[in-house]
Amino acid sequence: MIESGTSAEAVGSRLRWAREQSGLSQGQVAERLGVHRPTISQTEAGRRHVRADEIAALARMYDVREEWIVRGIDMQDVRSDPRFTIAARELAKMKPEDLETILRLLSALKSRDEDSGA
Repeated sequence: MIESGTSAEAVGSRLRWAREQSGLSQGQVAERLGVHRPTISQTEAGRRHVRADEIAALARMYDVREEWIVRGIDMQDVRSDPRFTIAARELAKMKPEDLETILRLLSALKSRDEDSGA
């Protein structure tokens, strides 16, 4: 089963699934990325956080979206939700300083949810 969420374990689970679906071994992926095989193993086990450049390279290699690797969702699904269209329209009308306030609020809410295990 593929884990959902943004934890290192969930990201690793999705990366392992995508690698297996691509028919690649950990050794092949490591060679293509220029890293050691244990790095791939640790990443897939959730014992190592993946850098943004690695996520981009793995997404290209596995032919999946970066958003799916990181969050377990496909942003295409999000974009089809009318609530997000409305929210994006309203955010675009905001003054830059107000938008910064909203982004800080969202970050605080996300941190709170992660701390509570939600």
